[in-house]
This record gives sequence, C-alpha cells and structure tokens, in this order.
Amino acid sequence: MFLASACFVTMSALVKAVGHELPLVELIFLRTLPVLPILLWANISRGCSLVVRNRKILLLRTLFGGLAMFGFYYALTAMPLAECVFIGRTQPILLALLAPLVTGDRTGVRVWLAIALGLAGTLMIMHPGSPLQVAALFALAGALFSALAHLMVRLLSRTDPTPVIVFNFTFLLCTGSGLLAFFHGMVMPGPIQWFMVIAIGLLASSGQFLLTRAYALERAPRVAAASYASVFLSVLYGYLFWQESPDGAALAGGGLIVASGLVLMWPTKGLRQWKTSSFS
Repeated sequence: MFLASACFVTMSALVKAVGHELPLVELIFLRTLPVLPILLWANISRGCSLVVRNRKILLLRTLFGGLAMFGFYYALTAMPLAECVFIGRTQPILLALLAPLVTGDRTGVRVWLAIALGLAGTLMIMHPGSPLQVAALFALAGALFSALAHLMVRLLSRTDPTPVIVFNFTFLLCTGSGLLAFFHGMVMPGPIQWFMVIAIGLLASSGQFLLTRAYALERAPRVAAASYASVFLSVLYGYLFWQESPDGAALAGGGLIVASGLVLMWPTKGLRQWKTSSFS
C-alpha cells in the first residue's frame, strides 16, 4: 500500500506538471489509450465475454468516472498538490455517505462520525472567498463522482466479472474522451510530454495492481492506514517541486480528513469492503 500510494501521488504530480500544456480531455484520452490493448488481451486470454449485462449502470460508471478524473485533474492544475490530495481523501467518506442511498448498506454511528470529521476538514481547506475555492470545489466534485463511480462498480459486480467491467469502462472512456479531444482541438505532445503521459498511465495501472494485492495480503484496516502515506508524500512533492507549503488551516483540515479515514477503517460490516484509494 505504501508503494501504491507512491504511485498515485507521483501520478498526480505528473498530471499537475503536464496539465497546463495539454487539454484535460486529451490527457484523459492519452492516459487510457495505451492500457486498452492490455485489457483486451487480458480478457481474451481468460476467455471472458466482452459484453456487459447491465449496460445502463456501465454508462453511469463511465460518466461518473470520467467526471471524477476531469474534476481531479483540473484541481491539480489550479491548486497546491497537498491540498488537492487532502480533499481527494474524502472519497471514502462520501462513499460511506452515499452507499445507503444507492446500494442499501446501513450506516453506523462510527461512519457518521467519520463523515462529520471529513466534511469539517474539507471546509477548512476550501478557502472561502479566495480564487482557490473554485479549484477546491472541482476537487470535491471529483471525490464525489469517484464515490458514485465506485458504487456503480459494486452494482456491476453483481452481474459481471471485474476484468470485463474494467475493459468496458476503459473503452468507453477512451472513446468518449477521444471524440471530445478531437472536436476540441488536439495538441501534439512533445517528447517530454509523451514520457509524462505514458508514465501517468503506467503509474495508475501499477497503483491499482498494488492496491488490489495489498488487500489480498492483509486485513483492510492496516492496509487503509498505510494508504494515508499519500497525504505526507503530497506535502513533500509539493514542497520539493513547486515550493508549496500548506497553511495552518489546510494542515488542520487535512488532519481531520485523515482522522475521519482512521475512524472509517472500522465501519459497519456492509461498508468494510469499500476501502479504496481516491486516485483510482
């Protein structure tokens, strides 16, 4: 999980670095395109069908996932890295808040405490009245759409295997973002930009693999605790590469969000399986 966190934060730093040079929809397209043949081969080699049964939920999963990626990418280009990652860590909290409405999971007292702490921390980072407030709202929207996308995955997993879901999501997102990028006007990346884009895709895939492997090897609470290494790495990266130092309110808000995540590690039974990274 430490390695997965390092992959996700490094990916975020690269998005922040290259996001000012390429349109965000093109960046999403280039991020998903190299992974598509690998996912296709993985499904064919396993003899899996490429057809998803619940197509309406798949479309919602793709829509929410694409909006989550766009919101988070925009926020990365417009606000300090650490503060963006702090807000992104609210994804499990928002997921716990939405799960009773979408999947019928019951929410216990611990989860409500986690939600209250997380939302209080987010308000402290939002910087009301400052230009950063708009970027923070994009980051929060990204976390919200990510939570909705994960809930759609849970509904899809009742009817379809994971490799098929991942392939179809990637295919639809690649196609949709590619069309938007084409009509918006694509920018040809230079050699350094190509390197960054390819690295973003590889880091995202590696992070997902390491995340999955971590939960297979260890109990969820310990793994989730290790995932908060991303908070400290984001502060370090922001300081080293952009000379960013979170102010007292941002650090206090980030601390509340981390505390809410620690409380959420021991939730009600129905939500235990939802310890996932905010950068997925």
